Amino acid sequence: MIIFFGPAGAGKSVQGQMLAARKGWKWLSTGEMFRESSDKEVQEVLKTGELVSDEKTYDVVREALSKVDRDTKLIVDGFPRTMAQADWLMNSENSEGHQVEMVVVLEVPESEIQQRLSLRGRDQDKPEIVTRRMNIYRREMYPVLGYFAEKGIRIAHLDGTGTVGEVHDKIVAEIDHSELE
Repeated sequence: MIIFFGPAGAGKSVQGQMLAARKGWKWLSTGEMFRESSDKEVQEVLKTGELVSDEKTYDVVREALSKVDRDTKLIVDGFPRTMAQADWLMNSENSEGHQVEMVVVLEVPESEIQQRLSLRGRDQDKPEIVTRRMNIYRREMYPVLGYFAEKGIRIAHLDGTGTVGEVHDKIVAEIDHSELE
C-alpha cells in the first residue's frame, strides 16, 4: 500500500488515479467516499472543513479495503489523517492484510493550494475553510509522518508544483527507485 499525503488541492487524487492507471493498481480515496456518502453528518462535517470522526472513517476504509484482493497494490488518498487512524491502519487485521510500504507527501505552498481550490468551486473550498483545513493538516499530519518513520516506512517528500505530468514523473521515479512493484 502506498499512501498519498498532502493538503487538499495538492493533487493527490489526480496523481493517485494516474498512478493506478499506469501501474494497474487500485486507487482508494476517502475524500471521494465521503463526498459520495449519504450520511448527513458526514456531509455537514465536510462543509466545515473539520475531519470526519475516526469511527465513521474506519467504517468507510474497512469496507473499501475488504473489497480489494490482498495481492492488489493499493494507492490510498486521504487516510490516515490522525495518529489513531495511522495506528489503526498498521494493524493488519484492520487493513485486511494490506501493508503500508511507502508514503508519498506532495508538498505545495498554501498560496498555490488556495489558487487551485478556488478553481474547483466546492463549498468546502472557500478561502477561510481552506486555511482551517491547512492548519488541521499541519497539526495532524506531521505526527502521523513521524509515526510512520518510526515504524520504518519509507517517506518520500516530493515537490507537488509544476504540471501534472512533471509531478507524476517525480512520483513514478521515486516508486521505481524504491522497487515497489
